[in-house]
Amino acid sequence: MLMDLQALRTRYLDELTGSVIPFWMKHGVDREYGGFLTCLDRDGSVFDDRKYIWMQGRGVWSFAKFYNDVERNPEWLEIARRGAEFLERYAFDPQGRCWFSTTRDGSQPVWYQRKPYAAVFAVLGFLEYAKASGDAKYTELALDLFQHIRRWIAEPALLDRPFASAESSADCMVILSMAIEIFLATGNAKCRNIVRECLLEAGKFYDPDRGILQEFPHATGDTPEGRLFCPGSSIEVAWFLIHGEEAISEPGPDRTARIHKWLDVIEASLELGWDNEFGGLYYFMDLAGKPTLQLESSMKLWWPHTEALYGCVLGLVETGDEKWARWLERVDAYAFRHFADPEYGEWFGYCDRQGNLTHTLKGNNYKGCFHVPRALLLSAQRIGQSEA
Repeated sequence: MLMDLQALRTRYLDELTGSVIPFWMKHGVDREYGGFLTCLDRDGSVFDDRKYIWMQGRGVWSFAKFYNDVERNPEWLEIARRGAEFLERYAFDPQGRCWFSTTRDGSQPVWYQRKPYAAVFAVLGFLEYAKASGDAKYTELALDLFQHIRRWIAEPALLDRPFASAESSADCMVILSMAIEIFLATGNAKCRNIVRECLLEAGKFYDPDRGILQEFPHATGDTPEGRLFCPGSSIEVAWFLIHGEEAISEPGPDRTARIHKWLDVIEASLELGWDNEFGGLYYFMDLAGKPTLQLESSMKLWWPHTEALYGCVLGLVETGDEKWARWLERVDAYAFRHFADPEYGEWFGYCDRQGNLTHTLKGNNYKGCFHVPRALLLSAQRIGQSEA
């Protein structure tokens, strides 16, 4: 095998515990009001102290996950507790919908986005914190919010959206992600069935000719939305589908075949999405080679590369095929060379096509303590399970 997996596992855990977690504990934890400050420059200095609800749920999930799976550090549990309480107290409007952002102390909402995704991360944060703390109240909050989210996705008018857009793979993914975690936490039979439904529904987004998962394949007409491809999203959805299979399906050749289908999606997404001239994964692409509406399409962002890291680890551990070792070496080298910051800790988020930093920030209203630690931890865990 081309890679020393045990050495890789050690390096990922060292990056997590020696760089990423210390950065967020020092700069991102709001010791005064609870929750997380995420708009941080390279050195951790704050350039916007508003609280972004996506990032609060993600932060709660991360620190509860660290407590559950890395070390029973009471400080991490306390950080997660104060974040969960901030969410419970300030994240929701009188109709139970999530704000997108609030003031630092949570007392005033700032913006409402009319999308369900902030609530998704509140669900995941509540569930992980309930597991860490044993406080069943947060499981109940997550279950109730999960039902609201399903209704909001089915009836966008409940979020004051004027009409439903084309079916999105993102909606399938977030429902799947929540249902998996609820099922694993509670054994809820209804959520097991929802996982199964999502695994079947994923076929709607599968492009058999290219072997990838599209964003909006059923958009009306020949439109930029219908031709849109996000390599990072295709990879992330594929590994969620693998997790879904592992959560509810009995081991055997049928499950293995389905898992390998989603591994093939990861491979096809890497092959199509990789920039062979400058390296790295494009953010967006038009499958017909036409211009995209997204002006940032050629940029290289941190999160598609963290998804690819974990996707490659899954492929290598599941199959032992050297092609996955080659892809993992390529993705790992690019990600650590362009995004990891050994001087101040954590990772940068945004590069141009050539790999030059476009922003020195470590966090903003969409980047926080989530994608990097999740990929490092899940990769290390998967390697550890394979070595056991």
